Amino acid sequence: MLRHEFRPGRLLAGATALTVAALYGGDAAGAWHTPWYTALPLTFGGLTLAGLAAWAAYASRRRRAARAVPGERRPAPGEP
Repeated sequence: MLRHEFRPGRLLAGATALTVAALYGGDAAGAWHTPWYTALPLTFGGLTLAGLAAWAAYASRRRRAARAVPGERRPAPGEP
């Protein structure tokens, strides 16, 4: 049994941050040259993908919770 549910948005956000850090770490170590403006498109693009993945995961969890008991109407996660 899992300890917690899978969060793909957080996974993508963390992978994006690690990628940007690795690029600038390699630049600082002298392994390659990374332009200063590289972080902006990578960060914004990665966070956009993370947001879309989080939204898709939320929508699938909500649909799964709504059809869990066919005869009974239970509020989906996030509903009042």
